Amino acid sequence: MAGRHDPAGVGFEMSSYYARGTQVLSAAGLSSDEKADVVIIGAGYTGLWTALECAKRGLSAVVLEARSVGFGASGRNGGQAIPGWRQGVLDLIRMFDAERTRRLFSLSEEARRSVLTLIAEEGLECDLRQGGHLLVAARPRDVEGLKREADALASFIGYGEARYLAAEEVRERVASARSFGGLLDMGGFQVHPLKFALGLARAALRRGARIFQDSPVQAIEATLNGVRIRTEGGDVLADHAVLACDALPGGPAPQLTSAVMPVAAYQIATEPLAEADQLIRGGLAVSDTRFAVNYYRISSDNRLIFGGGERYTVRPPANIERFVRPFLEDVFPQARDLGIEHAWGGLVSITRSRLPDVGRNGRCLHALGFSGQGVLLTALAGRAMAEDLIGRSERLRDIAGLSPRRFPGGELLRSPLYGAGMLYHAARDRL
Repeated sequence: MAGRHDPAGVGFEMSSYYARGTQVLSAAGLSSDEKADVVIIGAGYTGLWTALECAKRGLSAVVLEARSVGFGASGRNGGQAIPGWRQGVLDLIRMFDAERTRRLFSLSEEARRSVLTLIAEEGLECDLRQGGHLLVAARPRDVEGLKREADALASFIGYGEARYLAAEEVRERVASARSFGGLLDMGGFQVHPLKFALGLARAALRRGARIFQDSPVQAIEATLNGVRIRTEGGDVLADHAVLACDALPGGPAPQLTSAVMPVAAYQIATEPLAEADQLIRGGLAVSDTRFAVNYYRISSDNRLIFGGGERYTVRPPANIERFVRPFLEDVFPQARDLGIEHAWGGLVSITRSRLPDVGRNGRCLHALGFSGQGVLLTALAGRAMAEDLIGRSERLRDIAGLSPRRFPGGELLRSPLYGAGMLYHAARDRL
């Protein structure tokens, strides 16, 4: 089943390392008409956080999921909770201004605390490891940028969890010759992404949200006083709709597709390692500064989980393990003889700014394009949208419009144009 193409674009497969032995959610499909204050399309992190936050505020919420909870990127991502935004502090200042940058960083910290608080209060068993996150300089020319970012976090933001590491300090923690320095952020952590999604769903259910799996949306229609969402099993009438399905190809939100571009990401999990800490020490989650990012960590059962080698087509490679292994061996040459027991992949979405696209259009709200930062920032988006529904729009205004630029070219040209640009940057990674 590994590598099976999914024509709906939701994801390639669920036969990932994370799905092995994980108890799935028991939730049937929609089989009758329903009414709610808000209907949420998509049971990934964004939709589940929105449902939880709505339920906390006394709003009735129905979640419609085409497959199963966490089927898409929320259930098969790298499991890295990386503080902040995909753009660094200095980039945010250039894009916006100093005041908004401080506010955005404060909101991202609020999201981080929300995730950790939920895990603690709900007793979520999601393999939490709070060893920090390390951003490795993959090339010598990236070192100065990491130093400037560390300085900006300390002096401008007043954030005390991050510091710059010289190459020797990085290699004490990560046994890779592809390390020229690094930014260590002890606010980062790692989770089992599918267990976290399922725990988040159960938390929302306990507070009264309703989740229907195997209920793909067929149409979204405006009504006189709200929206009607049509599925094969029934319709949902609601005052508002939240589109939390990432606008991937074949999905129910084609009006949002120009905001994001689907990128295929692939990962492997090795056999359990007797001396896993010889590769990565201290429970670190690691990513690097390449445009096509490598990211890796040691799981709770001592496997090396490694992601690398993005593709800019929805068609998966014939063999995911063979596709990822060269990237693994480039970072860890000593891993050449390690056995690979799981290989999987699927689509994620990115925006041009690498900041999420969040906003409202009439009765429909949306949040998508988290560009690799979704483990934490979806908590912020869910809270902002839930608060907006009860008339408190401050957070939504803070994060709306962060990614105003759309991908050019229309349906026929967007993917070829973007693919050409990505290949250029990927080539620069090798220089």
